[in-house]
Amino acid sequence: MSDRISSFPPIIDRSSRILILGSIPGVKSLEKQQYYAHPQNKFWKIIFELLNEDFTDDYSKKIEVIKKHHIGLWDVIDSCERKGSLDSEIRNEEANRIEELLENHSNIKAIFCNGGKSFKNLQKILGKNYKIPVFLLPSTSPLHTVFFEKKLEEWKKIKSYL
Repeated sequence: MSDRISSFPPIIDRSSRILILGSIPGVKSLEKQQYYAHPQNKFWKIIFELLNEDFTDDYSKKIEVIKKHHIGLWDVIDSCERKGSLDSEIRNEEANRIEELLENHSNIKAIFCNGGKSFKNLQKILGKNYKIPVFLLPSTSPLHTVFFEKKLEEWKKIKSYL
């Protein structure tokens, strides 16, 4: 299998208070070299709604907004083999160095996992009783068919850490 893909660098700085972790970028995100680039993924819509920001399609402005609100972004998987975008198709994965990132960014007070794959992988990396809170949030993927309003309600948990 020659479909090895790699994640993007983390978006994080000294003012980040939370870290949102996905699994690894999907096909559309890899094509555009942008986190959550698939037009039906609700990540950016949820984030902008929670932060009371005017939505934009401009990726650089999206990054400015999450930084302004002290949100870091990364993936639990550094590289893997996968056909398509399904997490269930991920094979031969290698983890990102989450512990090292957290050691270098002690300003992170909570981690929020965007979906089950991210959460399960993070538990393998950090253990189940890590020193900062880790939350599982419903995936923003269009394949996770929970109504937008329900996803938004669950994602409101991030606000108490910002």
